[in-house]
Amino acid sequence: MLQLSLAIVGIDHPNKRGVARRFELEICRPGEAVELRPEPKNPADENAIAVYSARGIQIGYLKWERAILIGAHMRHGRDVTAIFDRLDEKVAWCRVAFDGEQPVLPSAAAPDPADDSGFYPDEPAPDWGA
Repeated sequence: MLQLSLAIVGIDHPNKRGVARRFELEICRPGEAVELRPEPKNPADENAIAVYSARGIQIGYLKWERAILIGAHMRHGRDVTAIFDRLDEKVAWCRVAFDGEQPVLPSAAAPDPADDSGFYPDEPAPDWGA
């Protein structure tokens, strides 16, 4: 099951009308559905994919290099399902799954209490597939 964590950028850019993106992000909850909407007529990038909250408020865009990949999957008829993951200081994250699979939030790496070596491996980078 291929799943990806994708960065949502432009979170501090104002929406044309209505609620501010960052305000909307503050009320998003991990696991809540988000919608990915391709914007082929976007004057800045024909591959742009806007991200909307469960309440229909735009919260940003996928990073351009990932928008190209996700957009290609969408154009070829693959079902892409997305959920909100988290909000960091300068970027938000969503988790996507393909072909009818439901995305699952990545689990936080918890140290094994039986291991007292003091070694804790790094988590995979959040933008890698799982």
